[in-house]
Amino acid sequence: MTEPQAPDPTQQSLWRPLFRLQASMDADIARIYSEARIEGLKPSFVMELLRLHARGPMSIRELAESVGRTHSALSQKVAAMRAAGWVQTVAGDDARSKKVTLTDKARGVIDRLAAEWQATEAALAEIEAEIPYPLSRVVTDIEQALERKSFQDRIAEKLAQDPSWR
Repeated sequence: MTEPQAPDPTQQSLWRPLFRLQASMDADIARIYSEARIEGLKPSFVMELLRLHARGPMSIRELAESVGRTHSALSQKVAAMRAAGWVQTVAGDDARSKKVTLTDKARGVIDRLAAEWQATEAALAEIEAEIPYPLSRVVTDIEQALERKSFQDRIAEKLAQDPSWR
């Protein structure tokens, strides 16, 4: 005898299409790299590689702050970039500190990565010009709404009204 199935709340997701769109666009960028024979490069690495090229070696904390990420998230990303051969860690100013720096492999393609970044931004601007309400404006509007009331507070209010949560 099978148990009755419960309703699946994950069937509804307002922002799942946005996440799919982002993944699709990242896959397109990854194809650009593959076609250019830049192997093993994830689109998610490029901002940090360009930042290191522009500012020079940085500690993980400095790099994390510069790109607006947590130290923990950047530590994991640096480990992945190091494993893929894009960065290395070198001794810092004292024996306890380390700096993240580009490898020769990264330096060999960095100008191409900067060109791709600029081409991607130009393509995004072109898309935004074609649509009636640009995503960059949506993001600003959402940020302003969240300044008025946080996402956490909004969720907590909904949960307070739900007997299943109590």
